[in-house]
Amino acid sequence: MSLQNFLFTSESVSEGHPDKISDRISDAVVDKFLGADPLSRVAVETLCTTNRVVMAGEVRGPDSITKAVMEEIARSAIKDIGYEQDGFHWQKAQVDVHVHSQSVDIAQGVDAAGNKDEGAGDQGLMFGYACRETEVLMPAAIHYSHAILRSLAEARHSGAESGLGPDSKSQVTLQYEAGQPVRAMSVVVSTQHAEGMDQDEIREIVRPHVIGVLPDGWMCAEGEFYVNPTGRFVVGGPDGDCGLTGRKIIVDTYGGAAPHGGGAFSGKDPTKVDRSAAYAARYVAKNVVAAGLADRCTLQVSYAIGVSKPLSVYIDTHGTGQVDEERLSVILQDMVDLSPRGIREHLKLSRPIYARTAAYGHFGRAPDEDGGFSWERTDLVDDLKSAFGA
Repeated sequence: MSLQNFLFTSESVSEGHPDKISDRISDAVVDKFLGADPLSRVAVETLCTTNRVVMAGEVRGPDSITKAVMEEIARSAIKDIGYEQDGFHWQKAQVDVHVHSQSVDIAQGVDAAGNKDEGAGDQGLMFGYACRETEVLMPAAIHYSHAILRSLAEARHSGAESGLGPDSKSQVTLQYEAGQPVRAMSVVVSTQHAEGMDQDEIREIVRPHVIGVLPDGWMCAEGEFYVNPTGRFVVGGPDGDCGLTGRKIIVDTYGGAAPHGGGAFSGKDPTKVDRSAAYAARYVAKNVVAAGLADRCTLQVSYAIGVSKPLSVYIDTHGTGQVDEERLSVILQDMVDLSPRGIREHLKLSRPIYARTAAYGHFGRAPDEDGGFSWERTDLVDDLKSAFGA
């Protein structure tokens, strides 16, 4: 029997966190290539430290996207996030680009040729998850952790809170009763700030953003509300800590409430199943829950490099399912082609829609009119209900 009464914690980090700056730059490069040629292949990673950015990886796409273009992409991303600090400045940072052509060995395994369909860009296993804890069918702790930081970022960008810096982190601990979240037991927010601001001042700036995000009556006790617990957070971003692409995979997904296959998303074009199959798994799991066929759903899918069909598809509704899981798996695979090409075409992933995913989670977001977050659509619901007579 699963535990029904417990505490559970998830964290988020802002767009100005060093790892998220790296993700943003890498994904902006992906967007640049896909915008020029939807069939581009991109695997680019970024390192950020004190006034230095290093980009490395392999690409296949238009020659017009030179190293100079990629450098400008990095500077533009840093400027948009808001870094004009002595230790990390969009104009003054040194940007080194070490990006080369994609390996022909990888290309021949992945590309379609003759009777061979497009293969997976790598081996691996990917997970998708959905649950009824929030309206967006995401686990509550990660959902509210993201929302707190988004609210603070909006206030910073608008100028309403000009004393806040780009780097911040949040952590929300929720109390569960009978398996459902009922209140916040503790909230931690650390946010970079201007010189001369004290801890109490920052606390009162942060407070309304937390209260505004949590459901009514959920705010934790005052003694469990921690803001900048070290007392000072002036030096932040890459000047304080080194950042790397792909280091915040649990922040990117379900906050630890569901499994993660291990592969990061950012910096990868949609032929890489680390990214596309994780999106497809979320899409399928979300539609199962949205259709009322389960209150919770986990889906695992696995691949081999160069092979188009998934090696396995596993569905677990955690004892909440209203239908047979084996039949559900068969019907879902009839509805959604889970080959790399099938996923890419069904969700229309070969578009420049990825820089926006680099902060505040890849899941639980509203689908955009231009196709961004297409994996958050619930357009399978009617077909699923019909298939099961629901």
